[in-house]
Amino acid sequence: MNGVLKSKRAFLIFLLPALLFYLFSVFYPIIESIRLSFVSWSGLGEKRFVGLQNYIHLFQDKVFYTAFLNNLVYLVIVVGMQILIGLLFAVLLTYLTKGVTLIKTLYYVPCIITTVAVTQLFRSMYATQPEGIINQLLNAVGLGSLATSWLTNVKTVLVAVSIPEGWRYTGMYMVIFYAALISLDPEICEAAKIDGANGWQTLIRVKLPMIKEVLLLTLTMVLTGALRGFDIPYILTNGGPGNVSELMSTYMYKRAFGSNQYGYGSAIAVFIIVESMLVVALLRTIFTSKEERQMRREQRILRKAGKGNGR
Repeated sequence: MNGVLKSKRAFLIFLLPALLFYLFSVFYPIIESIRLSFVSWSGLGEKRFVGLQNYIHLFQDKVFYTAFLNNLVYLVIVVGMQILIGLLFAVLLTYLTKGVTLIKTLYYVPCIITTVAVTQLFRSMYATQPEGIINQLLNAVGLGSLATSWLTNVKTVLVAVSIPEGWRYTGMYMVIFYAALISLDPEICEAAKIDGANGWQTLIRVKLPMIKEVLLLTLTMVLTGALRGFDIPYILTNGGPGNVSELMSTYMYKRAFGSNQYGYGSAIAVFIIVESMLVVALLRTIFTSKEERQMRREQRILRKAGKGNGR
């Protein structure tokens, strides 16, 4: 058995199904989007090569700039809710001794609810006819002047479509953070307390640095997910009223499948892909310390030296 596991051929055989699935479900669509971004095509007939024309039009499109700025606001709200609230709840859970499993389950439930159910839930909460729970609460506490039609008011609609996405996956990241925090060596935290660190200092200077890799993973997941956010905003408002809640993904969908501009829609898709890759690269740079970068440089130098000596 050990001989089989040590065989590189065996590893390749086990990895082949996952690799094929990745190539056909992820890599091929990306390559096809890049190819289509250089053509003009309505979905029927011959594809006409237009070079960089779709990208030139992209950076001259006022609606795209609106969608890009909306995506930034959407990203801030989603990241703030999922990371900050998820981390806060995870820290609080570490202080509980009873009911932890029940609380984790309750907070995780929104992750498994279908998108349509989530959007219908928030649509009823935001409603004015019949009056939703948000406006009812505002009237009950004497703030009836703040009650509004949250999904049609241009000042509130973008925030209103961002909150459901942030709420939906907060529980999932809470579970991830909680698992990381309880896996830490308690002796290290006890040593910090003996040295005079309070709970806040222990969290900021000891616990969070020790789960840095988990923070990097969750931030990557949240940021790339927010940049690709589509389903809840599209179902709730379809980018409206006007383009006030338009995101890059919803605008891409409308251009490709609504206006049959597959080349232009593909150019927007490529922009989203490149943006997501840049965000991941930036996060890795931020989370990699100078010592780690120096260590990696030294390892690369040693590998090159070893190859040179081998020749």
